[in-house]
Amino acid sequence: WIGRSEGVELAFDISHYNLPERSIKVFTTRPDTVFGVTFMVLAPEHPLVEKLTSPQEKATVEQYVTQARRASEVERMSTDREKTGVPIGAYCVNPFNGERVPLYIADYVLATYGTGAVMAVPAHDERDFAFAHKNNLPVKIVIKPKGWDGMQLKAAYTEPGEMMNSDELTGTSAEKALDAVANLAERKHIGKRTISYRIRDWLISRQRYWGTPIPVVYCPTDGIVPLSEKDLPVLLPEDAQFKPTGESPLKFHQGFLNTTCPKCHGPAKRETDTMDTFVDSSWYFLRYASPKYDKGPFDPALAKKWAPVDQYTGGAEHAVMHLLYSRFFTKALHDLKLIDFDEPFKRLFNQGIILGEDHEKMSKSRGNVVNPDDFVGRDGADTVRLFLMFVGPWDQGANWSTTGIQGMSRWLTRAWGLATRSAAEHDWKSDNQAIEELERTTHKTVKRVTASLEKFSFNTAIAAMMEFTNELQKYWEGNAVSEGAWKASIEKLLVLMAPFTPHVAEELWEATGRSYSIHQQPWPAYDAEKAKDTEVTLIIQVNGKLRDKFTVSADVTEEQAKALALKSDKVTSMLVDGKQVRKVIYVPGKLVNVVVG
Repeated sequence: WIGRSEGVELAFDISHYNLPERSIKVFTTRPDTVFGVTFMVLAPEHPLVEKLTSPQEKATVEQYVTQARRASEVERMSTDREKTGVPIGAYCVNPFNGERVPLYIADYVLATYGTGAVMAVPAHDERDFAFAHKNNLPVKIVIKPKGWDGMQLKAAYTEPGEMMNSDELTGTSAEKALDAVANLAERKHIGKRTISYRIRDWLISRQRYWGTPIPVVYCPTDGIVPLSEKDLPVLLPEDAQFKPTGESPLKFHQGFLNTTCPKCHGPAKRETDTMDTFVDSSWYFLRYASPKYDKGPFDPALAKKWAPVDQYTGGAEHAVMHLLYSRFFTKALHDLKLIDFDEPFKRLFNQGIILGEDHEKMSKSRGNVVNPDDFVGRDGADTVRLFLMFVGPWDQGANWSTTGIQGMSRWLTRAWGLATRSAAEHDWKSDNQAIEELERTTHKTVKRVTASLEKFSFNTAIAAMMEFTNELQKYWEGNAVSEGAWKASIEKLLVLMAPFTPHVAEELWEATGRSYSIHQQPWPAYDAEKAKDTEVTLIIQVNGKLRDKFTVSADVTEEQAKALALKSDKVTSMLVDGKQVRKVIYVPGKLVNVVVG
């Protein structure tokens, strides 16, 4: 996005056209290919296009420029898009060898990146190679390909190599090529070493109502006058009329538009553009720490206490817009000594995308768009939220599933039924062993949900709670535990559910006689000893292939595990035709692999 590139700026001669501009400047990171330039491509918006276009090509060029302006930068830069372009009927001169270079315009060159002009070397650039073949332009090899047999290239050779067909620089090695061309350019005053950046100025003005007004007025006497701090904030009028004019309604609101100049106090017009909303979202996290602070943008003490943000979650598409702007704002505020940190967010986690039921990205054209409001109205917001977290890993996303959301609804119904049962009227037997087992199950669930939350593994956290409700149902039907143990487990279940199903959890908290609010309760703690597994499944393999399984005590020793494996009928049956046990590998608490041969 910032796009820092070290290279050389070169000047291709157009002095023969007697224009104020004597050359077309290009920036390249491969100056070693300059002797292979066979055409040059200008951005359709380049200011020299209109001046250089010949009368014969004028109509074609104007039509192409109009077409190019309809496409976005993303579309124009797409690698999958066919490269189009037209000649403008003019040429420049390569200052290194005096050759005429025909000029084209093509929409894959942007006026906002570099100089808006690209020297095209089809032998050593894939995009130029395709363009040259389409337009029957020459391909001149100036970097010797590895193992080259002297034949024409079937594809562009883009790797570094020894220079050839390059006049006095022929034979220059790849390691010395850049410096050699740069030195020659500077000696002849036809170029210079430079650094180019893809990044460019941020135009923040927007022709719309929604946004922060730009605090500037236009005075007939004093010109452009910024408002002083005492005149801030400028508030949007609440009675603006929205009409299909394509322009901001602020432009037609006389009460907002007409004002007085803060300098001469004469009549003035207010700026009707508003700021890009990214201007606000670039620092909102600082304002959140002190939303009512009126002595500045944020309370420095509270910003120091709460910022930077520990965890940021958002879509990957934010990385090149909002997050970048936030970094700029934060670094500027740091340089102004308003904050003592220069990065806004400590950790970033990108969530995945929910696809349609047809496994495709949702779009109107595919007819697979799902309106969440329809399901919220039918099943409740918590059900939809639960489904979105359960359907797949949070960072990968998954497909929308109508049956899947119904499954979430059924589980919430089961959880509701468990929590609202009348424990006081149940026939509890209060068996100590059963109570201990329920307590262990509860601690294991708290541990699993806690660990999953910390890793943003919401789907596994929900799965753990589902398993827990299944276990609770068994304990209810068995009558073995006590009322107190049951209520304690139900209370922990509700608190675990709260971040996932905040509305249902709050309702159940109240329905079970507990005081407001569940969201003020501490997160359940678990005892590490009680959360340990008492039994594990031991996998038995022979030569790496699964042959048997055993449920064993979690504290099984290596000797016990190996002995159990070697006694397995499914292992001994493999010891035929003279085969013997060669080695026994043990992975504690997980598997035994018997190597036979």
